[in-house]
Order: sequence, then structure tokens, then C-alpha cells
Amino acid sequence: MTTKPHQEHGAEDLCPAAVKLYTQALTEGHVRADEAGEAPCLPDLGLLHPALDDPARLEPVAPAAALNQLLRGSRARVADEYRREEQLVEQFEPLLRTDGPQAAGTGAGTPLLRLHSGSQRINQALTEAMEETYEEVLCIQPHYSGLVGPRGEAARETAFRRDQRLLGRGGRIRTLFQHTAVHLPAILGYNERLTGDTQARCLDELTDRLIVMDRKAAFIPADDDGTLALEVRHPALVGYFATTFDRLWRLATPMYPEPVRRPTLNGVTPRQRAIAALLVEGHTDAVIADRLGMNVRTARDHIARLAVTLGSEGRAQLGYLIARSGILEPEEAGG
Repeated sequence: MTTKPHQEHGAEDLCPAAVKLYTQALTEGHVRADEAGEAPCLPDLGLLHPALDDPARLEPVAPAAALNQLLRGSRARVADEYRREEQLVEQFEPLLRTDGPQAAGTGAGTPLLRLHSGSQRINQALTEAMEETYEEVLCIQPHYSGLVGPRGEAARETAFRRDQRLLGRGGRIRTLFQHTAVHLPAILGYNERLTGDTQARCLDELTDRLIVMDRKAAFIPADDDGTLALEVRHPALVGYFATTFDRLWRLATPMYPEPVRRPTLNGVTPRQRAIAALLVEGHTDAVIADRLGMNVRTARDHIARLAVTLGSEGRAQLGYLIARSGILEPEEAGG
């Protein structure tokens, strides 16, 4: 049996294990260090500290002292925010008096279209928009190569904090992936870490990346390498994006939290059926691989297996056998 990982939280939201252990420490005067394994937040928050004469024994900080210390930190942060507000007002006050044309279509409010450049600014804009989101985030994630490796891990941690705060407010997250990502550990692990209403489905082919927040704001790529993002707040465009997502969602196969295994038809796997559909359209191996989110070698391996299953001896014959086999016929309702 695996132990559920401890979720990070602040002193204002102590987990049940922390409350129990802290109460025990106050009652008995100390607890053993090995007992703090289920509540590592207590030493982190400064509520337990090692005894001077025995580091294996943890002693509690008096609640009154702990509360006073935490309130001092809170007041310091509030003071810092007030100073930051004063600096912002001082910086922008002369700019507000500057006459000039307003950004197109914005008036005096939030711009309907705004371009963000660089991963740092894009992440900051996403975080700011997520803090205004309370109901639901819709996300299309067609490419997952950027989710692996050190940079991918850092990006996941940033996204995790944003997503978990939304879920903590009672919001919901729905994500669409390509079928090639179904068994990727990074994606499965990410969803399992989140606590709250998060769902994922998958399709063979998807549009480019899309994030829609409360059907009021959307983010889409503005270039090919991911260094530019367009923030959209025009109601008609955001509504169009949300409708597109909803229609793709209804066509997709559930992936998380309850995966649904797609059936094999006459020995042909669902992925091979997707490849077959693109083959009969006349696409090259490279185009097929790109549209289905896999490398060319994997695509060719699936094509070879499909040829063996259908008894094909060549590319031209394979197209004929695909059409004759009926594997591309729409599935009957309930099938």
C-alpha cells in the first residue's frame, strides 16, 4: 500500500495529521522525529523544532508564540504589497496623464487581444488569468514532448500550482490529449497529483494548444516555437473556442480518472485505424506521424503491422484493402 503524498499548505489550513501531531506534542511536551513523517508541514512551518539535547525529539512552539510569529510575517507581506502598490501608482501616474490613442477595441478596460512574448511573460499572464478563474478551465494539449526533461518538469510545477489553486476554489479542469499521450508517465502522474475535479480525454488528432478560462479568456499560440501567445478576451472568439472544445470533448475517449479502452476491430487497433484513415487520404508517413503526435519510425511500424493484418504486399494494395475491409466504417451506436 502506497502512502498518499503530503499536499503543501499554509498554517491557516493545517492538515488533519498536522493538527493531531501538534496537539500530541503540546500535550506530551514532545514527539519523536520519526512521527513527523506524516506531517512534514509542522517543522516547515516552525511549529515543531528539534530539542537542543536530542535532535531525534521534536518540541512544540507554544501556540501563542507561533501565532504571533505568523501574524508578523503576514503583516510584513501586507506592508510589502502596500509599498508595491505605492510604487506602481508613482510609476504609472504620469503615464496615465499622457494623451494618445488607446489600444484598438479596448476602451479603458482590459484589451480584447494581447500578445505576450517569452515563456516568463506567458506564464505570468496565465497565472494572472487563472487567479480570476473560479469555475472551469478547458485545455487542449496536443504536444507532450515539452512536458519531459528538466524544463518540462519546471513547467509542470508552475502549472500544478496554478491548477491546484483553481481546484481548491471548487473549479474544474478538463483537458484533451492525443491518444499517443495516454500512457505517458508525466501526464498520468500530473493528473494523479491534483486534488479536485480534473478530467482528461484523448483523440487521435487535435487542434493546436488552447486554454479557455471561465469562457471569458483564452490563450492560443501565436508562433510555431511557443515563444509568443495571444490572450483573447473577445466574447465571440472565446465562445467559438469553447464550443470547439465541447464538440471535441464529446468525440474523445475518457482517459482520466476512469480510462476507457477502445476496442480492436478485426485485429486492427484504434491507432492503426487512425493511420489507415490518413493513408487512404494519400498522406506521407511524415505527415501521418505529425498529425497523430508520434515519430515517423513509430508510424511506419504501425503501417507495417496494419499491412500484415490485412495481408497487403504493397502500399497501393494496402489502400485498396483498407477500403475493402470496412475498418473505417462508422461504429454503430452502442458499439
